Amino acid sequence: MDGGPSQVGYATRVEGGGSFQLGGIDPSENGGLDEAEAERRLAELSAELRELQELMFAAETNGILVILQGMDASGKDVTIGNVFAAADPASCRVAAFKEPTPEEEAHHFLWRADQLTPGHGELVIFDRSYYEQVILPQVHDELPEDEICHHFANINEFERLLHEHGIIVVKVFLHVSEEEQGRRLEEREANLETAWKISPRDWQERRFWDAYMTAYETTINACASPHAPWYVTPADHQWFHNLAVAEALVEHLRPYRKNWIKARNRRGKE
Repeated sequence: MDGGPSQVGYATRVEGGGSFQLGGIDPSENGGLDEAEAERRLAELSAELRELQELMFAAETNGILVILQGMDASGKDVTIGNVFAAADPASCRVAAFKEPTPEEEAHHFLWRADQLTPGHGELVIFDRSYYEQVILPQVHDELPEDEICHHFANINEFERLLHEHGIIVVKVFLHVSEEEQGRRLEEREANLETAWKISPRDWQERRFWDAYMTAYETTINACASPHAPWYVTPADHQWFHNLAVAEALVEHLRPYRKNWIKARNRRGKE
């Protein structure tokens, strides 16, 4: 049965029930930690995450799909570069979702994601995802409400299908504040090494901040389940959200450890 939001370390886990409120999460939360302590804990969790990934790879009974969503400059690249720094590249890949190509637009909105999902033994990270196809239409009134609800149903069925095939789906929303996002965009724009990441659209979309927050809250509530939960993490401090994401992933994957060891050992006897 679906339940309300719960705390998993420093992240809020949402698995259904429709009671999650994004305004209840403080983006500037740091858990009372300093950066040095957070990095020490992250190193320990990264080592355990690598161990779990290697067990999953050896067992070949599951795959892992991590979906990262958030506003521009919320820290998706930072998360990938830090939380998954120790991941085994032989069984890990990142898929970035940009504007759909003409070929992708000629198919249903989940088509390109379906081509990129992990097989058994793989860890795949989506940098943005098919959730863009329900967030943007809500913000800019591009689809009627009943069609958006239909997309929500399609997403829930898609994630259920992945789950039934042994794919572990973990969705993360990096919750950055409007003020911190503005500071990061200005910082990027002022640095020649990062200015290429900025486009006029980044600034234009900030005008719709409240609409984005409403769209994300609606979407998280509509597309959360026990087998494909959302983890919402405060993201104003990048060192803190790295720790929160790593902690949530490890907590989510630990229950699989014993079965992965058994499956690995069975394979070793074949």
